[in-house]
Amino acid sequence: MKRRTWIIGLAVLGAIGWYAFRPELLFVRKSVNEALPVAAAQTGRGSAEAGATAALATGRFKSVAHETRGSATIYRLIDGNRILRLTEFATSNGPDVRVYLVAATDAADDETVKRAGFVELGKLKGTDGDQNYEVPADLDLGKYRAVTIWCRRFGVNFGTAPLTPAS
Repeated sequence: MKRRTWIIGLAVLGAIGWYAFRPELLFVRKSVNEALPVAAAQTGRGSAEAGATAALATGRFKSVAHETRGSATIYRLIDGNRILRLTEFATSNGPDVRVYLVAATDAADDETVKRAGFVELGKLKGTDGDQNYEVPADLDLGKYRAVTIWCRRFGVNFGTAPLTPAS
């Protein structure tokens, strides 16, 4: 009876540990290949004409807790909407990975993200490839100057891209 209790207890602890850490996600890669959105403006002839975009800020990712690489650029579309675009992007997977804009010039550690404050742009769409995230229209880009890939479950900064205004 005692041995059976131990086995059941270990199985329950193993299931809880698996759920908390999701170790299989470390080996799962998901590629995304989103195009840069362009707003379409109606011309007098009724056809759609692609609108231009303007880069507002850009930066390169550097690794913090996990290897992360690629570029982050915030664009203003012709319709006034703003997006964050990750290009040539790659990072590790995890159980609850998010994309944050951080109210700091750089977020080279976990504490900076927690202390400075952040705005979540969404769940990471993929570990690899080009992807887009909407940036709130009222967000002050003079204050939020770093992009961070953040594991919400463990409070870990995978990688960050300090943004500089585009010229």
